[in-house]
Amino acid sequence: MEILTIETPSLGDRSYVVTDGEVAAVIDPQRDIDRVFELTEPRGLQITHVFETHNHNDYVTGGYELARLTGATYVLNADEEMFFEFHGVRDGDELTVGELSVRVIHTPGHTPTHVSYLISDGEHEAVFTGGSLLYGSVGRTDLVSRAMAEELTRKQYATAKRLAEELDDDTTVLPTHGFGSFCSSAAADEHTSNVDPKYGVETSTIGEQRRANLALTITDEEEFVSTLLSGLDAYPRYYAHMAPRNKVGPQPVDLSPAEAADPAELARRIHVGEWVVDLRSRTAYAADHVTGTINVEVGGSFITYLAWILPWGTPVTLVGDSPEEVDEAQRQMVRVGIERPSAQAVGGIDAFGAGLDRGSYPVVDLEVLAKRIADGEDLHVLDVRRHDERGDLAIAGSQHIPIHELAQRVEEVPADREVWVHCASGYRAAIATSLLARAGRTPVLVDDFADRIVELGLEIEAAA
Repeated sequence: MEILTIETPSLGDRSYVVTDGEVAAVIDPQRDIDRVFELTEPRGLQITHVFETHNHNDYVTGGYELARLTGATYVLNADEEMFFEFHGVRDGDELTVGELSVRVIHTPGHTPTHVSYLISDGEHEAVFTGGSLLYGSVGRTDLVSRAMAEELTRKQYATAKRLAEELDDDTTVLPTHGFGSFCSSAAADEHTSNVDPKYGVETSTIGEQRRANLALTITDEEEFVSTLLSGLDAYPRYYAHMAPRNKVGPQPVDLSPAEAADPAELARRIHVGEWVVDLRSRTAYAADHVTGTINVEVGGSFITYLAWILPWGTPVTLVGDSPEEVDEAQRQMVRVGIERPSAQAVGGIDAFGAGLDRGSYPVVDLEVLAKRIADGEDLHVLDVRRHDERGDLAIAGSQHIPIHELAQRVEEVPADREVWVHCASGYRAAIATSLLARAGRTPVLVDDFADRIVELGLEIEAAA
């Protein structure tokens, strides 16, 4: 049995290709299935099965289209309510993928119909746990319905116990979520895994999870329920659109370049309220940008925050230094159902910004902020971290508006003075400063790590 991993760090997820050397199964594939074919075609593998552990909340699946193109059997829990034909399975069902055996295990919690797949080649077993048993914790239980969160948390607890009791210690655990995904519980501790030389990626075993996983080390169910529920903070708003899309069978993606926009066209789009998103680095953007654009630096967290703060359905135009930046952003967008950029422009600020109004704002670190406060200056500090991050590390007197609420609450931010904006690392603060500049505020980007707040002696207070 060979297991190939497809990482999607922008969403904190993994997909897997499992093969006996001739045929293959794909588990929880992302929307851009060309990445699957890049692994299977050079090896001459025939994809015979596509397995979904659950109807995903955080991305549009590629499973439907992958099964359609390859003729593979599309496998989901028989109780999933889908608007297309699929192969329904239930707890205890067994399938074969070439020389590999597959056992279905009903693992409710993340969703009521969640299943895991135990795959064996007769010598080794690997369990693909989706959003149930993660590294150090479990998938969050409030995405289907907040009203069902406690019930699903109890089921998630029972699921973890069942997997630990039924599977051998050396069974490899391979989840879909848990690598930065908001589908994992906030209480997750991912330091319960190691890079396996056999697979070349971070893996764990049932034995390791039995010793370190939150759900397996808390022996009292009530304590587990309380701990997990208390750690569930906000999750991206775009999640509301994912499961319904997956139910109808998502269509193929189009990753061809969008139409080119000249500076006059960019100005028109900004004027009518569309989002023109500048993909360049936050420091480059701060130094020189087109007024009215929004900076979401293309990279690991790009799509999570763009899709979270974007009013759903708003046209998006992408601008940047290179076609590669735009291509990467476009690929990330289709994974969450933003089908096409409305337009694009590349070549750098002097090309796409020629003749347009330009702006800039300062970039500083926390040391500068600390010194200015120590000198007695009355600075307005805006913290855009989530509630669970702010905790007991709130700069005294700072205003708190999480990044995902800022666009709706920008009127609460003063317009008559500088606003010093920080987050945990600078990434979200950069998005926030661009939103504030767009709204006519005077921002200062604090590009630094929040764990330096104590180190620098800034006065802190408990978050409200």
